Amino acid sequence: MSNPDMFEALQALAAEKGISVDTLMAALADALESAYKRMPGALEYAWVTIDPGTFDIRVYGQELDEDGEPEGDVFDVTPENFGRIAAQTARQVMTQRIREAERELKYEEYAGREGDIVTGIVQQNDSRYTLLDLGRVE
Repeated sequence: MSNPDMFEALQALAAEKGISVDTLMAALADALESAYKRMPGALEYAWVTIDPGTFDIRVYGQELDEDGEPEGDVFDVTPENFGRIAAQTARQVMTQRIREAERELKYEEYAGREGDIVTGIVQQNDSRYTLLDLGRVE
């Protein structure tokens, strides 16, 4: 998948989930950083940058001193490709970040309505909880 194709996929995912593209790009950067750190020979102190204009993805890193502080030059350590385990890690992190963003959107939608009377349809009733359909959010 080329970078423009990936950007289009992120835009489609953002529209589908109701999440901003910036949030998804940050999630992608976190996912790729986690994936890079799982690769053999990866630098311990590394970060991912995504150029929003060209969607160019780069991994940069620095060596750490004895105290764990970054020192010296910044290296471009962008791998040619990620391995299977790193790709699985990236997928899991991305999925987790998307779920967190969706959960936050649901919370924000109803947080200000605490104490208000709303109508909904009871979907499921259990001794521990009742699941209501309030329209967009359950």
